[in-house]
Amino acid sequence: MEYKVIPFVASIDSKEGNSKHVAEQLEEITKNFSNKGWKYVRLESVITYVQPDNGGCFGSGAKPDYTTSRQMIVFKKEA
Repeated sequence: MEYKVIPFVASIDSKEGNSKHVAEQLEEITKNFSNKGWKYVRLESVITYVQPDNGGCFGSGAKPDYTTSRQMIVFKKEA
């Protein structure tokens, strides 16, 4: 069995966008991969730790560490 994982970042207009627009984007990606023989498995949330950036020589512009969440779409294909 073969797996493919791709990032999913929905993009909506702040004034007119809603959950339906997000669902339509996910549906479009799923259809495109389905047409290529991939079967949708799930939408997975991955928590990621981002290392701090110490900035330049004297720490100017330093950024603290943080965690963030990314959405990944998982597909599979029979070999």
